[in-house]
Amino acid sequence: MHLLDRYDIMYDIDLNFHPAVQQYYRKDVAEIADHIQDVYGDFSTSYLLDDNDEYQQKRRHRPKGKQGIFNTFYKSPSAFWEIESDNFQVKVNPVIHLSGGRSSLGDNPIFQNTRGIDIRGSIDDRVYFYSSIFENQRRFLPHVESRISAIKAIPGNGFFKPYDSAIIDDLNGWDYLNAEAYVGFHISESVGIEFGHGKHFIGHGYHSLLLGDYAHNYFYLKFNTKFWKLQYQNIFAELSAFGSKDNISNTLLPKKYMAAHYLDYNITDDFSIGLFETIIFNRIDHFEFQYLNPVILYRSVEQLLDSPDNVLIGINSKLNLLQCIQLYGQFMLDELVIGELFSGSGWWGNKYGIQIGAKYVDLLSIPNLDLQLEYNLVRPYTYAHRGDIEDLPEFSPASYSHYNQPLAHPLGANFQEFIAIIRYRPIDRLSANVFLFSTRYGDDVGDTNQGGNILRSYESRVDDRNNTTAQGLVTNIMQARLELSYQVFHNAYIDLDVTRRHQVSDASDSSYTYLGAGFRLNIARQRLDY
Repeated sequence: MHLLDRYDIMYDIDLNFHPAVQQYYRKDVAEIADHIQDVYGDFSTSYLLDDNDEYQQKRRHRPKGKQGIFNTFYKSPSAFWEIESDNFQVKVNPVIHLSGGRSSLGDNPIFQNTRGIDIRGSIDDRVYFYSSIFENQRRFLPHVESRISAIKAIPGNGFFKPYDSAIIDDLNGWDYLNAEAYVGFHISESVGIEFGHGKHFIGHGYHSLLLGDYAHNYFYLKFNTKFWKLQYQNIFAELSAFGSKDNISNTLLPKKYMAAHYLDYNITDDFSIGLFETIIFNRIDHFEFQYLNPVILYRSVEQLLDSPDNVLIGINSKLNLLQCIQLYGQFMLDELVIGELFSGSGWWGNKYGIQIGAKYVDLLSIPNLDLQLEYNLVRPYTYAHRGDIEDLPEFSPASYSHYNQPLAHPLGANFQEFIAIIRYRPIDRLSANVFLFSTRYGDDVGDTNQGGNILRSYESRVDDRNNTTAQGLVTNIMQARLELSYQVFHNAYIDLDVTRRHQVSDASDSSYTYLGAGFRLNIARQRLDY
């Protein structure tokens, strides 16, 4: 993602590329890398071409039968094992993430033991498919362990259970499975449809206030329409109203549903603006079929139904300057009354989020030294909704969440955050990332609802007036993280991680340092900052 970000800022890519709509098609990535390789080619473009070699316009790897290990494995850099014919291809890769370390807070080792398999392929250049499954045993950093206890879920994952090693004494944590799978069809050159389990991200920032990838995978149907300077994406999804640890009966988890669309318009190669709208609704075992309309504004449908559903709208935009700078931002609106906004009364219903960010590539004319700055603010009670479960009056089933995890920013609401990210690649295979966070959020005090926990009904709010961002138990976080990665061979990395975190509130004060190392094969880091 970061490499394509750099290309979008540095070069005029006249390929109707929409970097705000993630994930990207591999075919588009290969086309962009091919477009740049002949003039600006470097290690990064070569990496992207190797990683998406089945879609290269100019095949750069050696002919089949004259390469690979035992003439069977790694015939191309991106696949441990593959089958390819004129109208069918499949690639299979093992997935490994082994890491360990110690934090200065507590005696339990921090570790990750992930093993899995990754399969992708296509048929007739029109049908594509992907599947991955990971088995995990893991103990997280102290702040993530606290988060798991609070939300009764592992961020980005579903069902989990305690783990105690039968081999190593005092090695304990969590055992969980993570699976993702989908199949897609290119109906035409401009229209595609995708169906499966996964997650999505909309935006140019480190976080998204519209739709992020923090929550667990969900069941979805997605339409992508791209033509002229437009890309239009529709997502219809089935979500879990809460997590399995809250389901005290031996029944299926209660369902809720999401319908979302995003229209992105490349006004020029350097300036784009996008409009986002989503609605979260809970029905008894059925989807509200009127929300399948992919064009009409959901607010009008909601009024037609006289429904109590949760509608959010937003704007996303970016502007590239001088082929080295990108300015980006988002505005997410849950509810707003202009008269109350400027009255200074702190009315609870002014619910919105703001993101402002900037990226600077090749900072100080140093190749591959990049800086990103980002500010996020979300008002109290944003993303939450009213409760309508008789036995759980304070619970909000139509909140913007899935499996007890926010669908946008990990903190939910009632916070402000400043992020600074420095990325540097001094040599081709070595990368260094530094992440700096300064965060201020408000936690609930006792049983009072201060507006940060989006799972709680806003009807239990502490006050109609005098609401301010980070109200309640004010908590401040200062965190610095260093990541070093060396690519041993394609998509195989040796990592070194160092984290320093200080969290303070009127109720507690804690600090710790973490040092760890690991090995990754065909998997990215899962960055959990909260």
